Amino acid sequence: MLSDPSRGTNPAQQSPAPQLYDLLIVGGGVNGAGIARDAAGRGASVLLVEQHDLASHTSSASTKLIHGGLRYLEYYEFRLVREALIERERLLAIAPHIIWPLSFVLPHSRLVRPAWMLRMGLFLYDHLGGRMTLPRSRGVRLDRDPVGKPLRPAYRRAFIYSDARVLDSRLVVLNAMDARARGADIRTRTRLVGARRVGGVWEATIEDASGRQTVRARGLVNAAGPWVERVLRDTLAIGTTKQVRLVKGSHIVVPRRFEGEQAYIFQNPDRRIVFAIPYERDFTLIGTTDIPWTADPGDVRITEDEVRYLCDSVNRYFTKPVTPGDVVWSYAGVRPLYDDAAQNASAVTRDYVLDVDSPPEGGVLLSIFGGKITTYRRLAEHALEKLAPFLPVVGGRGWTAGQPLPGGDLGPGGFDSAVARLRVHAPFLPLDDARRLVRHYGTLAWDILGTAQSRADLGEDFGGGLTAREVEYLIAREWAVTAEDILWRRSRQGLHVDEDGQARLEHYLAARRQGAPGNRPAMAD
Repeated sequence: MLSDPSRGTNPAQQSPAPQLYDLLIVGGGVNGAGIARDAAGRGASVLLVEQHDLASHTSSASTKLIHGGLRYLEYYEFRLVREALIERERLLAIAPHIIWPLSFVLPHSRLVRPAWMLRMGLFLYDHLGGRMTLPRSRGVRLDRDPVGKPLRPAYRRAFIYSDARVLDSRLVVLNAMDARARGADIRTRTRLVGARRVGGVWEATIEDASGRQTVRARGLVNAAGPWVERVLRDTLAIGTTKQVRLVKGSHIVVPRRFEGEQAYIFQNPDRRIVFAIPYERDFTLIGTTDIPWTADPGDVRITEDEVRYLCDSVNRYFTKPVTPGDVVWSYAGVRPLYDDAAQNASAVTRDYVLDVDSPPEGGVLLSIFGGKITTYRRLAEHALEKLAPFLPVVGGRGWTAGQPLPGGDLGPGGFDSAVARLRVHAPFLPLDDARRLVRHYGTLAWDILGTAQSRADLGEDFGGGLTAREVEYLIAREWAVTAEDILWRRSRQGLHVDEDGQARLEHYLAARRQGAPGNRPAMAD
């Protein structure tokens, strides 16, 4: 029955006003998840929307490193390097399960940079960040040290320095999990359709598979990464003088090329550097490239030229050549760098810029340009400092520097001790599986295993140690929906699960969506 407008409106029949949040965050990459965690921990009501999966673009396409950025010293980025080195120490402490030390071997090439320049750069690198727990740099003779074994005899000297590696997509998920635990509403596969300022707050339309919904927020954070300008221009109809510069970075993965847990950093004649890093036990990760990108940031792939470039880069150093035919997997992502007008893509700053739009009538907007995974936590603090004058609820002192991410409370003895305790809890687990579970989930591995008394209690094994119990955990706790979410961004077992295992996982998920009972193991409380 249609209402009669002449009779007025009955307040009891009015639709409830859309929910009002303190912050609406657009983008589920590392910056958006980091801001959501920090803001929720300060007592703010937070809604984060991500159009795809968490970390589905830039934040899962990195070189998997937490590092100060040794090469940025060459561009006089001293503040950025110092901040990154300080953050490296903090992240090692709050996420020791997914972030751990890694030594880098830098062979000296007379054709690129003189030895004195490398020594000076490494001296600065050792001291810019203040107190550090990692070993300081040192020189080695490659003919006398095992790290020289995979290298060509022409390289006689090298420097070894320290940084850290990270499970990048898991870093994003853990920040989102902690944000949710502190009250944030995290919605994946949810798109911001439009937003406008109404009565001093943002009124936004979001859309997911179930349809559209209107929400309101006192402040809006544009953490859309490669889409930051598009959100400003097309979704919010707001102009800015700042621009993002998209640079594609591609990586290849090949069967393991050297023994040991050290990584290598190689200098090329074009003065770029390429890493060769131990990866997923059986492989070597090689990257990255720096290619200007102007096409759709959601549709980015490595090219044959990039594959050849990466192969040529490491073949100048390794005795055992790497060919395009050796590549078992590759990935590419777009870095949304702040456009500082540098002509060379490699020289574009990796620093970040926070742009605030705050009209007198209210409805503050903060847009993020640039940034790197190592400094995401500090960027989140800076973002809330920028927002605090307009949103007092996010004011006050930062808290995230000393609080472990979920699963990061490994306890005395650290990682190895946690692995030993997990094997006591579940003696049926092979050592490699126990190490993988602790590396990916930390103390949350106990939640996955629950009261299982045997391998059979974990349900179907899809390969690589990935079981139905872990899949159920990822769906229930970590927003996983598809096989790609599970294999490449959560368990990271995509390289260890063969085609048959992937097909069985797809079948398992399809049966689950259709409500088939199947052999689904119960999750622990």
